[in-house]
Amino acid sequence: MNKNVKTKWLAAPYFLWAVTFILIPLCMVFYYGLTDKTGAFTLANIAAIATAEHSKALWLSILLSLISTIICLMLAYPLAWILANLHVNQHSFIIVIFILPMWMNFLLRTLAWQTLLEKTGVINSLLSLFHLPSINIINTPYAIVLGMVYNFLPFMVLPLYNVLSKIDPNVIHAAKDLGANEFHTFLHVTLPLSVPGIISGITMVFVPALTTFVISTLLGGSKILLIGNVIEQEFTQASNWYLGSGLSIVLMIFIIISMIVSAVFDTNGEENTI
Repeated sequence: MNKNVKTKWLAAPYFLWAVTFILIPLCMVFYYGLTDKTGAFTLANIAAIATAEHSKALWLSILLSLISTIICLMLAYPLAWILANLHVNQHSFIIVIFILPMWMNFLLRTLAWQTLLEKTGVINSLLSLFHLPSINIINTPYAIVLGMVYNFLPFMVLPLYNVLSKIDPNVIHAAKDLGANEFHTFLHVTLPLSVPGIISGITMVFVPALTTFVISTLLGGSKILLIGNVIEQEFTQASNWYLGSGLSIVLMIFIIISMIVSAVFDTNGEENTI
């Protein structure tokens, strides 16, 4: 048995895992999404996205995901740039402290924000102690965006830091030697070279933000339904796997479109830096 055959056999466990937990569930989603209760082919489950309730939930999900992604990018880029300039190693104490919340359960992190933001929560109790007006953002889109930014911000910081830390300092010094100031150096050198990290971070934040339902359930209450909540309710409460799968297919289409757009921008960024 040659080396290539041995290598392929080593990949067998991953192939089995992919078939069991990726391909089979996807096939089930497409089967239920493209059939009715009699097993006949139909597009009604996909077309249901056009109803007022479902389309509102979809566009609201896209809007809040875009807002959260933009805020994460605005917060993460300066932080990643500072960490990269400090030459902080990925295993250093600062990085560990920053990603420490990621080691905590996602549900617990979101529940913590619910406790902080509720009307009689920690934040309003402190504001009341200092005779300041309370904030009432729980069960609003603002609370959902805050929860998304908090939970997904590390997914934006890490790829940005990884790219920025690998930029050759000699390139920056060369730009300054040629007369470029700090702004022009950033605009024409640092920013183009960091495009792959930006695209990766945007994808890693936008996709989970678009599909989330835990954050909107806990911080948005029953007043705000995102498309993830609608799909989750179809599966768990209504037991309508056909409609839930059809809406899931629509959501997958939007995710694929966003990834294609990101790949196109990533390719253009690489061409501009050559």
